[in-house]
Amino acid sequence: MRKLKIVTTAENRDLKAGAVASLRAAWPEFVLHDAVSGAHREAAEQYFPEFDVLLVDDGEVLASAVAVTLHWDGEADTLPDGYDGALVAAVTGYEGQVEPDTLCIMSATVRPDHSGGGLAGQVLTALRERAADAGLQRVIVPVRPTLKASYPLTSMADFLRWTREDGLHLDPWIRTHQRLGANIVAPVPRSMVVSGTIAQWEQWTGMAFPQTGRYVVPGALDLVDIDRERDLGMYEEWNVWMQHPMSALP
Repeated sequence: MRKLKIVTTAENRDLKAGAVASLRAAWPEFVLHDAVSGAHREAAEQYFPEFDVLLVDDGEVLASAVAVTLHWDGEADTLPDGYDGALVAAVTGYEGQVEPDTLCIMSATVRPDHSGGGLAGQVLTALRERAADAGLQRVIVPVRPTLKASYPLTSMADFLRWTREDGLHLDPWIRTHQRLGANIVAPVPRSMVVSGTIAQWEQWTGMAFPQTGRYVVPGALDLVDIDRERDLGMYEEWNVWMQHPMSALP
């Protein structure tokens, strides 16, 4: 596998700005409207640019990964409340001058026309190396298992039991982390919460929601609750906490 150049936004902010549109295409639109993320994204970008890495080939950004630092004592029952909780803990911890000891990888994105080529593993490894260089003790990830979107009626607890004959998980994104040595720690409810008006949800999904109820939405890991009387759509997504090793990088 050809090793491409790793650049951080601390080194070149303009490079990522020019690649945002192509990277956003890898995500369902509604995921980009998480209010907690929207409220803290700018601060996180300002506080942790050295952990915002880009995989570059001849000036083109093919993949990116974003992480923050926070304090965590290593116990499963004290993990942050998923994606949203980790982002809040990182930003408030930085502002409160809390000494971080853990890198939390918030997302890894491969441009859709370059998926399946091992690029995600390269950006994840780049972040792990930076965590080690920074003297951090742990690396965790609130993993969003992509295959779960095909089974929105299945509980995350059941989904996590679905493994292949080789012992790895059925989900390809969980497998990517497992192949880098990561272990599943725990499922996490309400990792990300997205709310909006009915009109917003119809715009984000290209669907109509003619009555109150729970809907299967393309790209959603769980059902979306639509309440027409309150003009409110609510999505609460389960993720999976995984922990990467700090030594013996592949």
